[in-house]
Amino acid sequence: MTYIIALTGGIGSGKTTIANAFAALGVPLVDADIIAREVVAPGTPALQAITGHFGHDILIPDGSLNRALLRQRIFTNKQEKQWVNQLLHPLIHQETQRQLKQITTPYVIWVVPLLVENNLGHLADRILVVDVSPELQISRVATRDGISNQQVENILAAQASRSERLAYADDIISNHDNVQAIAPRVAELHQQYLRLAGSARQDNHDE
Repeated sequence: MTYIIALTGGIGSGKTTIANAFAALGVPLVDADIIAREVVAPGTPALQAITGHFGHDILIPDGSLNRALLRQRIFTNKQEKQWVNQLLHPLIHQETQRQLKQITTPYVIWVVPLLVENNLGHLADRILVVDVSPELQISRVATRDGISNQQVENILAAQASRSERLAYADDIISNHDNVQAIAPRVAELHQQYLRLAGSARQDNHDE
């Protein structure tokens, strides 16, 4: 199986920017957020289950899931959050594994925002953390999503802390507005990951 680099970071850290920089080098991406949207697309059993549980007002007029409303419903209700997680996590995991098994390149970037929170580190060969200060996360997300600083702080409080995430890291990309530094750092990591993937493949071949 291909060598798996898990890319993680808190909200507003710039995971998409970093993932796209790897993609520009020809590295395939498996994105947990995209998969999470696909498993609740209109017509899926998961969306039918969510509609049955929360009622039809959880949908927007075109029949797709109102993700913002769902987040709001489960944000302060642990039991509802647990119900949704128990429904969706196995589906997301199953589709993630299916996509990973199809990769034929030496390594893949697995974009997984809640790696630390959901204790998924063991599923990757290496963990790359995109690091930013909480202050920068708050200003970025408030501007991007048009929400208050307090709302962003509430989201951050529900995620792993910066120190918890960094404790998981094998590699770190600092994304504090120095955009020019990202491409060289990604190129450097790309070469490192190709070497690691080659060594891992050789080790598996020797066993």
